[in-house]
Amino acid sequence: MTDQRVVQFAQILVDYSTRVKEGDVVLISAAGFEAMPLVKELYALCLQRGAAYVEYSFSVPEIDRNFYNNASDQQLGYFPQHKLDFYKTVTVYIGISAGNNSMVMANARQEAMVAYQKITKPLVDQRVKHTRWVVTRFPTNAAAQEARMSLDEYEDYLFSACCIDWNEESRKQDKLKKLIDETNHVRIVAPDTDLSFSIAGLPGIKCDGRFNMPDGEVFTAPVKDSVQGHITYNCPSIYQGKEFNSVRFEFKDGKIVDASAGGDMTAMLNQILDTDEGARYIGEFSLGINPGIRQPMRNILFDEKIFGSIHFTPGEAYDECDNGNRSAVHWDLVRILSDGEIWFDDVLIQKNGFFVHNELLELNPE
Repeated sequence: MTDQRVVQFAQILVDYSTRVKEGDVVLISAAGFEAMPLVKELYALCLQRGAAYVEYSFSVPEIDRNFYNNASDQQLGYFPQHKLDFYKTVTVYIGISAGNNSMVMANARQEAMVAYQKITKPLVDQRVKHTRWVVTRFPTNAAAQEARMSLDEYEDYLFSACCIDWNEESRKQDKLKKLIDETNHVRIVAPDTDLSFSIAGLPGIKCDGRFNMPDGEVFTAPVKDSVQGHITYNCPSIYQGKEFNSVRFEFKDGKIVDASAGGDMTAMLNQILDTDEGARYIGEFSLGINPGIRQPMRNILFDEKIFGSIHFTPGEAYDECDNGNRSAVHWDLVRILSDGEIWFDDVLIQKNGFFVHNELLELNPE
C-alpha cells in the first residue's frame, strides 16, 4: 500500500519545487535503490504533467567508491561529454539521496575524489544554472540510524519538515530577505565565536522549497575580503565520506588563516581548504529557519535548515548572490546559536536561537 505522505511529497517536488510542465525534459537521479517508491511517484506525475521525456537513473555509492580507489589518472581525467550533452537538453532535475551508508567514502582515495570533483564540475554547473532543479532525501534505515532515530520517527521528521505550506513559508521569508537587503554589517557572537563581516550590496535570497527539500533558509554572502574573527561550528559534518566535529576557523581579511578540527582531522580539513584558492574564502552566509528542524541529523540537507542556526560556507558563491569567490568546494558548516546572538547593523535580531526583531517574530516556531 502506497504511503500517502510519499504521494504528497512527490506532488510538492513536481508541482511546487520544479513546476514540471508540458514539453519538459526531466531527469530523476537517485542514489540508492531504496528511493524506488518516490521515483515511481515522480515518474508518473511528470508524465501526467505533460513532460516530453522523463529519464530516471539509480547510482550505487559503493560502486563509486570502487572508482575512486581503482581509477587510473587517465580514467580520473576523462570527462563524460555524453552526459553534458544530455544535461544540455534537460529542463528539470530531481536528485534523491537514499544511501545505506553515509560513511561509504570514509576510506576512499581523497585525492581521487577531489580530482574527479574538479573534472565533473561542468555537469553540476549545467544542472544548477540551466535547469529547474531540486535535491532531496528519502528515508532509509541507515539515515534514521545516523539521526539516532527509528525509521518511523525519521519518516515523521522528514515528512513534517518537507510537507508543509511552502507558499506561506515563502511569504514569511520575505521579511528576513528585506532586512538582509537593507543591512550592511553583520556580527555573530557565541562561545568561541566572534565574527564580523559586511554584506553591503549583496542580496538576501529566499530558500522556500524551490531547490532543496527540506528547505527553509535565507542566505546572502559576505563581501569576500571583509570577514574578521573566528567561529567554532557545533554540528557534525559529513564531507567526502568523513565526519568532522568542532571545526574552528580564524579569519583575516576574509581568508581562513587557521583551521582545526581536532586530532588527525585537522590535516584532512586543511587538505580540503587547499583544494584551490577560493576554498579558504566564504561563499555563503545563511540563517536556518525551518520550524520543523530543531536538532542535528548528520545530514547537511537538514542540518543547514535547523531553526536558530547559521551556516558559514567555505568555497563557491552562488550566482544568485555572487561575491566573486570561485572554488570546487562548497561546504556548508553549521553553527547552532541557541547560546548566541546575531546583530544586523548593531541591532540585535536573534538571541539564543529565536528572533527578537519585531519584523521577524512571525518566523519563530509556534
